[in-house]
Amino acid sequence: MTASTIKALLFDLDGTLVDHDAAAEVALIQALQATPGLHHVDHALARRRWKQLAELAMDRYLAGEITFTGQRRLRVTSFAAELGLGTWAAPRADVWFADYLHHYESAWRIYPDVRTALDALTEQHRHLRLGVLTNGDADQQRKKLLHVGLAAELPEVIASSEVGVAKPDAEIFHTGCARLRLAPQEVAYVGDRLHTDAIAATDAGLRGIWLNRDDDSAPAGPPVIRTLDDLPVLLAGIAE
Repeated sequence: MTASTIKALLFDLDGTLVDHDAAAEVALIQALQATPGLHHVDHALARRRWKQLAELAMDRYLAGEITFTGQRRLRVTSFAAELGLGTWAAPRADVWFADYLHHYESAWRIYPDVRTALDALTEQHRHLRLGVLTNGDADQQRKKLLHVGLAAELPEVIASSEVGVAKPDAEIFHTGCARLRLAPQEVAYVGDRLHTDAIAATDAGLRGIWLNRDDDSAPAGPPVIRTLDDLPVLLAGIAE
């Protein structure tokens, strides 16, 4: 397979195009500072624990065990209890999360390499159709794309909340290909998680690409890039 047979490129969203971790960090600090009785909290430890709780709750949501609102409440109530704030009822958790969410949405930003990479792809690979395939709530992910100015350039959005399955399940990748009316081998997929994104896409028959922003050890497997600016060259040279 040559690069000319790749007719579409789908991106993961959080951690690939949008800096979710930075936005979550900003939002948490703002929310903690607005919460009485937390002047003693170590913010670095709190950020790490909040991230862990978010991942655990999101895994349960993606597995269909709890609702999207439920995973938010679980994160907040668990976090509050661990911080010594006692047992929070759902309404109190919802109010706290609403404040956190306001700061989180305000802090949504794309990575510095996103704009230059998309411009280069548009110029050098004009045949490519571009879109997003993401785990999460479709409404929030579309709102995120609109906020950061990528909605028009990435019009096709495949989200796990609408498909009913989440990455790394092959079905969500196959649904994305079906939406594009393309065979899996005609679609490339790039994401920042090796197994959930690159390997899962490859196993589903797509051309998986790992965006290894942290320069982690790269085992043999899917092609690896360390910045999205490397995508145009990689696509030009892909061959089987």
